Amino acid sequence: MPETRPIINWISPLPPAETDIAHYTRRILPALSERAELTLWTDSNTWDRELERFCSVKQLNPLEILPRAMKAGGPCKNQPGILFIHIGNSWVFHAGLLMLARRMPSIIVLHDLAIQEMLLDAVHHKFLYKETYLSAMHRWYGDEGHAAAERTLKGAMSASQLGQQYPGFEIAMEHATAVLTHTSAASRAVADRGSIPAYQLNLPFQTSGGGRINRTTTGPLRLVQFGHIGANRRLEQVLDALAAMGPDFDFIFDVVGKVWNPALIRQRCADLGIATKVQLHGYVSEPALDLLIAQAHLVFNLRHPTMGEASGSQLRIWNAAAASVVTDQGWYAELPRDTVFHIPLQDEGPALQKLLSRIDKDRSLGQTIGQAGYQHVVAHHSPAQYADGIVEVAKKFEQDTRDVLFADSARRLLLRSPDIALKRRRLAQLF
Repeated sequence: MPETRPIINWISPLPPAETDIAHYTRRILPALSERAELTLWTDSNTWDRELERFCSVKQLNPLEILPRAMKAGGPCKNQPGILFIHIGNSWVFHAGLLMLARRMPSIIVLHDLAIQEMLLDAVHHKFLYKETYLSAMHRWYGDEGHAAAERTLKGAMSASQLGQQYPGFEIAMEHATAVLTHTSAASRAVADRGSIPAYQLNLPFQTSGGGRINRTTTGPLRLVQFGHIGANRRLEQVLDALAAMGPDFDFIFDVVGKVWNPALIRQRCADLGIATKVQLHGYVSEPALDLLIAQAHLVFNLRHPTMGEASGSQLRIWNAAAASVVTDQGWYAELPRDTVFHIPLQDEGPALQKLLSRIDKDRSLGQTIGQAGYQHVVAHHSPAQYADGIVEVAKKFEQDTRDVLFADSARRLLLRSPDIALKRRRLAQLF
């Protein structure tokens, strides 16, 4: 008798949303829809209708939908489904999903540990009550965390600063039955915060092509940085390093995606005398982005601080067999040394200049690194591997739910009784 396929409700940003989490969902969709009775859910009014080739796509109001609306149809009619809710650090895509996660037991797919920017924007845009947020900050971080959150709400502290000390991911998992992450650091952080099961899978990517791209060996050095580029992506430091190479250093630097302060970056380029060599493209189509990466001799993927997140950008770079440079910390420090260039945060500028000079003189260095990266993503980050892992997590949902409920009941019993012997008797009765 064939094994029953799990019923999965996948609640996530969907294409054409301008976030890599939407692209990640599209990448795994063929493999996951083969392994599960799958329904995609979104709180957006629009989605790419091409997704419906693989499974049903439905819209939800995260503040009103009830569990019975998420039961399966077809041969599995009226059977409850397992919820996978995706949480990242953008309120535009995740504030509504956070509200749903706080209402229904679910598996939280945690794409970022530091989600304070999303939480504070959720308060500002009335998705999350201020009092609820502050109460949660006190519960997880005590008086100091509560006070820091209040200072941030008053504008005396930035969300980024708050997130470095009090990342806030715990608020997203308060009603979870399990949490899935994509890095060992994030998985450890979740496990350290309680009895909720913490699972880890490698972030998936569907490779396209043979991974052998011949880049120019003469002419200007082609450089790229892309994604949602905040101050932690080290763009200003990259510009400083490029300017320090001198006026005779020939390069073209394409910056693609949403930059946190484009006016600041343009002025910085002008002040450094490199404005004609730096192009801010804004958001572009995936094919256009892939073409720029395919031409690049080096892609900048630096981050500080990093808060346990994996990088979908790095997988895209590897898919193009391109060389990249990463900060030697967090998930990036764990990447195989033959697949990326690592540089320390200390002496970052001189290290970047040295690397740029090496690649400019010998562009085969980047080719070798890029080829190794492509082989790594093929071997360890396939959508099929990831979909198999999702199914295994889904199969444990029922047991994980029971375990979390037992653990929560035990905590309440312990809190109510000061008598140690009585606590032991109560726990024995419970378990």
